Amino acid sequence: MQRIIKNNEVVDETWHLLPKDFNIDEISNCDDLIVPLQLWREHSRMLKARDGGLGIWLDADEEAEEIGEDVAEFQVIALNFPAFTDGRNYSNARLLRDRYGFKGELRAIGDVLRDQLFYMHRCGFDAFAIRADKDPYEALEGLKDFSVTYQAATDEPLPLFRRR
Repeated sequence: MQRIIKNNEVVDETWHLLPKDFNIDEISNCDDLIVPLQLWREHSRMLKARDGGLGIWLDADEEAEEIGEDVAEFQVIALNFPAFTDGRNYSNARLLRDRYGFKGELRAIGDVLRDQLFYMHRCGFDAFAIRADKDPYEALEGLKDFSVTYQAATDEPLPLFRRR
């Protein structure tokens, strides 16, 4: 079982992340599922009627605006980072929190490493599925890499000069 970082601690993963090519006929009624955007577009009515928890994941080339009106339907929104150097989902995280008011779990998935965690948290992420070859306990320390921030962000809406 994979372990993730959630709310500043390492916990067991309880959600099932469905791949883009998942066959909807195999879907469980009671499992907690994180579905790809395309599956949501095609089967949202059926997915909402299930008993299990519902989450969605967006790839880096998919926009937060595509689910903006639906954010209240999801307990989890996962944003995929296909490469360490691909930062597009930092913007999606800010939009989901600040513009669309998403209050549920915002999870980073994909090529997620310790060096990114502090900055991801500043953008609104509160859960991280660390890359499989990395230790989540070591990565957790990345949330403490800096003690002071200068700029405003989702986690601190005032810049440093306004906090003095």
